[in-house]
Amino acid sequence: MKSIKIAICLVVPIALSGCFENRRSTDKLCAENPVLQCERLNVGDGQCRLPRTDLIWHKYDALKDPSISNKIKQHTLTREYRRCLELASQIQTIDQTELKQKRVNALVNAADDMERLVEELKQNRTPESLYFLWSQEGDHQARREFLQMEGQPELETAQMQYALATFYITRDREKTLKLLNHALELSEPDNVNVEVLKSLASTYHGAGDRERAYIWAMVGKEFNVPIASESELALMYGFDQDKFERLDLIAEKVTDALEEGQYTPHTIPDSLK
Repeated sequence: MKSIKIAICLVVPIALSGCFENRRSTDKLCAENPVLQCERLNVGDGQCRLPRTDLIWHKYDALKDPSISNKIKQHTLTREYRRCLELASQIQTIDQTELKQKRVNALVNAADDMERLVEELKQNRTPESLYFLWSQEGDHQARREFLQMEGQPELETAQMQYALATFYITRDREKTLKLLNHALELSEPDNVNVEVLKSLASTYHGAGDRERAYIWAMVGKEFNVPIASESELALMYGFDQDKFERLDLIAEKVTDALEEGQYTPHTIPDSLK
């Protein structure tokens, strides 16, 4: 229902109650929390309403919990908002001065906010902040510090094992597979990273292990990862029907294990030929 309401908001006038209530509640949030500095955004402008609203509400959440992960999410939301503004600032408006200037000002402010968040993250040399600085800002010192933490308890999370795997994916295939599998071992049942599933499928495919590549593609499908059609899969892998059915059963077993938080690499038999 939420996605339907959003779709309606995009195509019909703002007077519809659901859209109006959402806008009004955000306006109220801004009025009651001046610290959010909503005036630095293009409020009152129909352009970029959704990313702007997401950013405002997350900033409110971050006030209550100024964690590293919330700072990183705020940076991500600000970047998405800024991208929208870059397009919106090129749109011709009826009022060529006031509205366009508001968008330009908001664009500049978003860039300043992103820079400020990066500086704040540089003060916290945690694995999460180091990975962000390395992967998003190209900070080589942050990458060195992050890699030096390998094997330490701080990296024993699903998120950080996947982050570590992204470094080795073009350097050491076996290590990459080990890290990806370990990331799934550490995953919470309600928070499985589908990027790990996609990486396992592509890495096994690149290694010529068609059986495991197929299994992980089918596991990904259960977690809503788009895959090829059945006819395309048949052409791609070329297994006989009995083998497809056997691998499908293994994929179901892996999916069940992930959903129950019981996955280990031994969930998949050593021999699949």
